[in-house]
Amino acid sequence: MSTALIVFAKAPVAGQAKTRLIPALGAAGAAALAARLLDHALTAAVEAGFDHLELCVAPDTGHPAFAALAAAHRLVLTAQGEGDLGARMDRALARVLRDYPQALLIGTDAPALGAARLRDAAQALQGTDAVFVPALDGGYALVGLQRAQPALFQGIAWSTPQVMAQTRARAAAAGLTWTERDPVADIDEPADLVHLPAGWTVACAT
Repeated sequence: MSTALIVFAKAPVAGQAKTRLIPALGAAGAAALAARLLDHALTAAVEAGFDHLELCVAPDTGHPAFAALAAAHRLVLTAQGEGDLGARMDRALARVLRDYPQALLIGTDAPALGAARLRDAAQALQGTDAVFVPALDGGYALVGLQRAQPALFQGIAWSTPQVMAQTRARAAAAGLTWTERDPVADIDEPADLVHLPAGWTVACAT
């Protein structure tokens, strides 16, 4: 089935990207890791081979890293726009689902979310209303839908350990069916750095 994939990303700007990692890596180191995670996510997205690949960014499309990556990977570059994370994800998915029968949305914080996992999620979505890849911190690293579902993104305490539990409750209340794949680690806090892929090195702040 034709699938669209949206990658949500923030500009890798020192002092604004991966701020919870700044105590361990420094502002420049956290931004450098954010840039590497972004490139890693896009490489996996391209390898997955979906019909539509979109980089949806914040705060806007003006950062030179975004233009370079869009050109290198031949993908559509869009802006997330206003609102909280839920409003922005809902809007992006609803827009893409007007043209494609199913869509996945990921961030860039889960390097274990490789091409095989993306294809698995797309396959799993064909038999249900939604698919999720939970994160070990209580959130989720991937959401996939066959049609817009605004209720899944309303009233969620984003960036807390309650995100996945609250989302399950919203899905159940809406009468949706969903499937969950194996959880993955997000790289958000200094303790999460142990989950970086083998061979990755990061410079710690001194």
